[in-house]
Amino acid sequence: MKRDLKKAAVIYDTKFGNTEKIARALSEGMSKEGLLVDCLKTDAVDPSKLGEYDMLAVGAPTQAFRISAPMKEFLRKLENVDLRGKKGFAFDTRLKSRLAGSAANGIEKKLKELGLTIVRDYASAIVAGTEGPLEENAEKRFEQIGSEIAKM
Repeated sequence: MKRDLKKAAVIYDTKFGNTEKIARALSEGMSKEGLLVDCLKTDAVDPSKLGEYDMLAVGAPTQAFRISAPMKEFLRKLENVDLRGKKGFAFDTRLKSRLAGSAANGIEKKLKELGLTIVRDYASAIVAGTEGPLEENAEKRFEQIGSEIAKM
């Protein structure tokens, strides 16, 4: 019997391309487990179409200790969309310092407020400097996270 394929959207904001790399790795991991995945930058997402997805993974770079401005704007648009009952996962890219803050923490809180069920605690990919590069094995780790999420 064929398993019903679930649909996931990996939605991201990126400034220097690091968060996009993480989003693509996450998507790859989900795809390998049979999920249909759309990997989309925030400006390419029509919020009214998000009802088609079972799972939303949302990520952004951490800027000034919190969620990037384009992602904040995107999350504001979701307040008019019924996402209750959907699964959610938040991720970010950030500097290694514990003083760096976390965009993912704020994204996860917002996803919960919107009624999504968080399937896994948020995760961060560490960047070596403001423009990167990503820490070694970050993409591999996020591909594994994508795989784990898809199996849930």
